[in-house]
Amino acid sequence: MNPFTLNRPETVDAAVRSVTGYLRPAFIAGGTNILDLMKENVEHPTHLIGLNKLPLNTIEATADGGLRLGATATNADTAWHPEVQQRYPLLSQAILAGASPQLRNMATNGGNLMQRTRCYYFYDTATPCNKREPGSGCGAIGGFNRIHAILGASKHCIATHPSDMCIALAALEAVVHVKSKDGERQIKFEDFHRLPDDQPERDNTLEPGELITAIELPAKGFAEHFSYLKLRDRQSYAFALVSVAAALELNGNTITDARLALGGVAHKPWRDKKAEALLIGQPATEATFRQAAEAVMKDAVGQGLNDFKIELGKRAIVRALKQATAGEHKAADIFTNSNP
Repeated sequence: MNPFTLNRPETVDAAVRSVTGYLRPAFIAGGTNILDLMKENVEHPTHLIGLNKLPLNTIEATADGGLRLGATATNADTAWHPEVQQRYPLLSQAILAGASPQLRNMATNGGNLMQRTRCYYFYDTATPCNKREPGSGCGAIGGFNRIHAILGASKHCIATHPSDMCIALAALEAVVHVKSKDGERQIKFEDFHRLPDDQPERDNTLEPGELITAIELPAKGFAEHFSYLKLRDRQSYAFALVSVAAALELNGNTITDARLALGGVAHKPWRDKKAEALLIGQPATEATFRQAAEAVMKDAVGQGLNDFKIELGKRAIVRALKQATAGEHKAADIFTNSNP
């Protein structure tokens, strides 16, 4: 690990000013990802700004009926918060499907959005990786790519985004609040993460020095008909091969609103609004769900070892929508069966 300096400001203004004058500054809260990256010699910040003294760990209602999640509130506190469990059980379920209890006790909401890919080649500094070292090549293309992207990839990168929490936030249409020394702004969740294109080293649309201060959930939480389905190689502490956040509003058996977001398949949480539109106004049947699943996967491209993800994704979408329709799941349920 390379040497670095550490500052622990007590106000948000002081935190965003703390990046000035340093070559490679970085914010740190729970440290569950950035410390790994530093120890593996993948990232080399010269100055860390500790965020745990900042007043950003609250979860509170907003004036328009939504919920504001503080950036330094832990994943565990968020998942088990009564308002999240009651009004946004899809989010609670997704968080509880991720990592381990010990990590959820440390990991923060803002840090969850900022975590980086778990691509083998990204972590292995002896191999080429355009995300780690732009222009060096992508070792996963033509390499061992079982966990890699089937949607939205580029010739420069086929890495996937690792978060579970972010898949639910995409489906719920959350908004990310950020601040820098130049002021504040809000970013729609669908615009926060980005596809690799020809700049795979950029995971998101944050500008240098911007700090996540909160994540805002809208009033609609789809608390009656939802499911977070995570398919993985083992039942705990494993990243998704494919995950699906499904949320429905029903009038009888007719779908009046639908949200569908996928994880484990792209460089960012993958939401297909055209596929969602195919569901609205239709009966909540397996035939309807299969049509949506085909639409989501129509442009999917495998890389050889991950070809199975295309069919797995279709089956996962159908199963998640069935579970959401049934409306039988509680926020603490975690679906880990890898045989959809």
